[in-house]
This record gives sequence, C-alpha cells and structure tokens, in this order.
Amino acid sequence: MVVEKTFIEGLLVLKPKVFEDARGYFFESFNQKSLIAAGVKEIFVQDNQSLSQKGVLRGMHFQKEPHAQGKLVRVIKGAVLDVVVDIRKNSPAYGKYYSIELTEKNKIMFWIPVGFAHGFLTLQDDTIFHYKCSNYYNKESEASIAWNDKDVNINWNIENPLLSEKDKAGALLKDFISPF
Repeated sequence: MVVEKTFIEGLLVLKPKVFEDARGYFFESFNQKSLIAAGVKEIFVQDNQSLSQKGVLRGMHFQKEPHAQGKLVRVIKGAVLDVVVDIRKNSPAYGKYYSIELTEKNKIMFWIPVGFAHGFLTLQDDTIFHYKCSNYYNKESEASIAWNDKDVNINWNIENPLLSEKDKAGALLKDFISPF
C-alpha cells in the first residue's frame, strides 16, 4: 500500500496494491497491520454502506465526544467527491477543507481521523460508498456543519445537490463551537 500524507495533518490517502489480469482484480481493502504501519492506530468497530444516485450530497457530518469517529472510506461502485473540513480548534488548518475523488476504478481509500466534518457528493448513479468507523454511531452525538458555508468555500461543482433535511440545517463555521 502506498500512503500519501495531505497538507492537513492526520489525513491519509491510501492506495492499495491492485493485482489485475484478464479475470479481473484483487486487492486488500483492509489490513490492520498495514494501517498501523501507516500511523492509523484505531480499531474499527462498525462498517457502514450507502447507495446514492448522482448528485446526492451527504454531509458535512461528525460525532462529538465521547462518540467521535475516525473513518476509513472508499467507493465500492461509482464515484464520489469526498470532502473533509478540519474542525480541530488548535489545528493550523482549522476551517480548511481537503477533497479527493474516490472511484471504483482508482480504489483509493481515505483515512479521516477524529476532528473532521465529512461529506461526499456522488458523481455517478448507483454509487456504493463504504466506511469503517472507529466508534459506534450515537444519535445524540451527531452534528454537522453547512455543506455550502461561504467561509469554508468548498468547490462542489454543483449548485443544487440532493440533500436530506438534516443536511440542509448544518451550522455555519462562524457560529460553530468545535468540540475538538
């Protein structure tokens, strides 16, 4: 696995070694020892998967302590623009975002530690998105920041994504008190 650091401390882009031939392909989508060697020490306790049509935006979600989650994400089918915002108060990158395209073809995995709001925009119909979580979901701990916050200025390349009611109500960063 090739591990690439990003300009935001803690975020890792993980590129698995893929073995392809006329039959198809094979790769390790999860290997705890490889993740530990890359600096990811968390143990994963829950897997989530979603199916979305093109133009669905899910985010920008996080869970507050004591139920905060690190996430290892990837696309099984289709493609997404995956985006995180650093919401760690003492981080030099507070309020900055990082985005990456995750697709079934590039097989890239993305490690998102605790302290980030996370979301994604589906770029193809029938996209299947998978994430491993380092903590269990807890409804009382869930929160979000606005996907379209002008201070964060995420370039989604879409004007009217399909959003849940919950995702329409995210907090603005300027009105937000980070729990991290």
